[in-house]
Amino acid sequence: MKQTFTSARRPLEILIHIISWGIMFGFPFFFVERGNGNINWMAYIRHFAVPLSFMIVFYVNYFFLVPRYLFQNQSKRYIVYNIILLCIIGILLHLWQSLTFDPSFENKPRRPGMPPGWLFFLRDMLSLVFTIGLSAAIRMSARWTQNEAARKEAERNRTEAELKNLRNQLNPHFLLNTLNNIYALIAFDSDKAQQAVQELSKLLRYVLYDNQQTYVPLCKEVDFIRNYIELMRIRLSANVQMSTQFDIRPNCQTLIAPLIFISLIENAFKHGISPTEASFIHIHISENDQEVICEIRNSNFPKEVWDKSGSGVGLEQVSRRLEILYPGAYTWSKGTSRDGKCYESKLSIKIKE
Repeated sequence: MKQTFTSARRPLEILIHIISWGIMFGFPFFFVERGNGNINWMAYIRHFAVPLSFMIVFYVNYFFLVPRYLFQNQSKRYIVYNIILLCIIGILLHLWQSLTFDPSFENKPRRPGMPPGWLFFLRDMLSLVFTIGLSAAIRMSARWTQNEAARKEAERNRTEAELKNLRNQLNPHFLLNTLNNIYALIAFDSDKAQQAVQELSKLLRYVLYDNQQTYVPLCKEVDFIRNYIELMRIRLSANVQMSTQFDIRPNCQTLIAPLIFISLIENAFKHGISPTEASFIHIHISENDQEVICEIRNSNFPKEVWDKSGSGVGLEQVSRRLEILYPGAYTWSKGTSRDGKCYESKLSIKIKE
């Protein structure tokens, strides 16, 4: 990414440099005297040395002094070498102006209010100091931009790696829970267990393939949830009241993170069903123009202290994925009712545009 970013900027940078220096070297044309409308080329060559000195100072700093000393926290050496550079350029400018001096100017009267020559020299030296600062600022700005692009790329790669790791953890976690349910069916109803295996094959296709994408159409996610619920219905007894409601537009193309709701639904089946007492699970998934909402209400049967099955890994992964994929764009409320008999979970996710 850093190489691509730098390559994309290079032609623009070169063009800006060419235009800037073209303007700088064009300035002397406006200051040289013209005799009979013709340019005094000797005078232009004399003035030509000033923008040339700016260019030398700029690129010596840009390509050598700034990266070698300023970027290496050797500011003292950087200052010393620039002072030496200014002295050399100042001497060369003075020699050049002496060599190209037009003797006829000595006999011309000085215009009223015209400053002495040393002030022009001081002006040029101060301009060179400004050029040094400008060169350092541009080079440091370019370095910061490249470093920022590299940092964002590294952060993106880290986030993608973490999401991939979370998805890879979720797959076996989901599969293990489902296989445990099928294993429980085998003990008392082999026909239902066979049906459950068939339903599981539908789920696995989605988990193994679509789950590798960052976002999937909401309608596909809802189809997966429907298949999962049908699988779980197989083992439900008559004392469980199960209801589902999906308010989703046909062929809805709203994008959502895959398996983002499944751990909530798993949790409802795990802790909302009792083999002996009346139980209920109500699942409602809806969408509007702004958000997707998953609401789950189920009877609450907390695990016994001795029951170590499940460790909340699925819900922890959901929380982490939400932080990565929907920072500041989701709300998740969950908890038991006042009497402790009902557990409610509501997850709202703002739709990405």
